[in-house]
Amino acid sequence: MKKSVYVLVMSLMLVSFLAACGSKEKETAASGEKKGGEFVFASSGLYPPFNYSDNNKLVGFDVEIGTAIAEELGMEPKPVTNPWQTIIAALQADKFHAIIGSMAITDERLKEVNFTEPYYESGAQVFVSEDNNSIKSVDDLKDKRIGVVVSSTFEENAKEYTDDVKTYDSDVTALQDLMVKGRLDAVITDQLVGMYAIKENDLKIKKVGEPIYLDQMGIAIRKEDEKLLEDVNKALETLKENGKYGEISEKYFGEDISK
Repeated sequence: MKKSVYVLVMSLMLVSFLAACGSKEKETAASGEKKGGEFVFASSGLYPPFNYSDNNKLVGFDVEIGTAIAEELGMEPKPVTNPWQTIIAALQADKFHAIIGSMAITDERLKEVNFTEPYYESGAQVFVSEDNNSIKSVDDLKDKRIGVVVSSTFEENAKEYTDDVKTYDSDVTALQDLMVKGRLDAVITDQLVGMYAIKENDLKIKKVGEPIYLDQMGIAIRKEDEKLLEDVNKALETLKENGKYGEISEKYFGEDISK
């Protein structure tokens, strides 16, 4: 009998101790000191140097920015990939917390998701093969065959110049097709992406003129996750102030692209 009472008392003490620990963890999380858990963020994984696979590991500027944000939030970073065509739908289905994949902020997308403050800005650039001298400006794109990434802002832009638009899953694939005779006349893609692809893949292509327009890139978050939006914006601001953003940017572009 005494043994049973002893076991009961010890069990009650253990439950009380665990409950106190749990309350402490919740309290710490609520205070924002350490939220714990994973911060899952998505990109296409096909957009070097921003997000791409290297030896079966997801790397790039977006991935490092997402990782740094997770650390500021006191969470474990978990970068994942999702096809670009369905990435907003997947976010809305709560498959991940955010899209950190160089997504341009547009009025159409703002109807579906919220965006953080822009974390960088870049332009829509026309690229052609090195031996193409017939396209010297955007005015020369009329009725030409233009390659773009599917479901990108560049796709809609290309349709302003021609009905002959060919879509690709990756910018690098589109840019490589410029060197195959008869495939494409031009590609419209992000200026930084195109210049990086030329350097890394030794592509015999060139840019034409200045960017057509500038896009502001934001981190997409579900409409209902207002607190997360606020926290990610604060984390971004901190990364810019403490120099971490600049350090990541210098690694990929040789300059701070937030400025």
